[in-house]
Amino acid sequence: MTNIDIFSLIHSRYNSFTNTEKKVADYILENTKDVIYMSITDLADACNVGESSVFRFCKTMNLKGYQEFKIVLAHSISQEEETPQLTGKITMQDTIGELSSKILSTNISALTETFNLINEKDISNAIDSMIAADRVHFFGVGASLMTAMEAKNKFMRITNKTECSIDTHLQIMSAALMTEKDVAVLISYSGSTKDTIEVAKVAKERGAKIISITRFAKSPLTSYSDITLLCGANEGPLQGGSLSAKISQLYLLDLLYVEYFKRTNKESILNKESTANAVIEKML
Repeated sequence: MTNIDIFSLIHSRYNSFTNTEKKVADYILENTKDVIYMSITDLADACNVGESSVFRFCKTMNLKGYQEFKIVLAHSISQEEETPQLTGKITMQDTIGELSSKILSTNISALTETFNLINEKDISNAIDSMIAADRVHFFGVGASLMTAMEAKNKFMRITNKTECSIDTHLQIMSAALMTEKDVAVLISYSGSTKDTIEVAKVAKERGAKIISITRFAKSPLTSYSDITLLCGANEGPLQGGSLSAKISQLYLLDLLYVEYFKRTNKESILNKESTANAVIEKML
């Protein structure tokens, strides 16, 4: 499907669309480059329709769903550009020096936007919940799983109550055993990953506190969240797992870690010394 021009396809089928589908099509055609960075919830809100209407629009276009639509849209945009683009403003003609500068700028922008999105009350509430919890589970799939594993690696140096399951079956099983004394930290850039949403749903049903780290304030994931922490990186559908998105997520996790350390100073210092001593024999 990625070889199809989405714009030609929309125009060719426009007259057969329902009124609701025409609203979605009109918005996409008028705001093409913005739509690439929008969640399905954002697009639905912008068009004043339901998420199911956006999904049906994608199915009408013979696409599997919204994510495939965004991939096809990105390909169509790149085909219209005279110069092929890799990520953002990076082009095939850039020198190594130009690439270095642009990637630096992208990462700085991601961190700066994340900083501007920080809500101190939400951070504070998240830390209170993590300290009070019996267990803190970090969840993610794909690239976000790598971030979740890094969070587990970070926090296990100062507390023994963090967990992170790699397999999606194990994740949903862990969620099914959570209680109101547990905290689930779910990491998903889009907030639309099916496995992560299912984990959030099950954990919520079990009464666990849900903290989500995501790009979009409105998404299927945040509908289950008690606390939402927003990262500021723009990641197109062809840039899955971009380091700028990961860096912004790690920035938030580092903030949570340091504030957790501050509030549990005595215990954290002892645990950090113990874990450091435990691996000292592994080093030359």
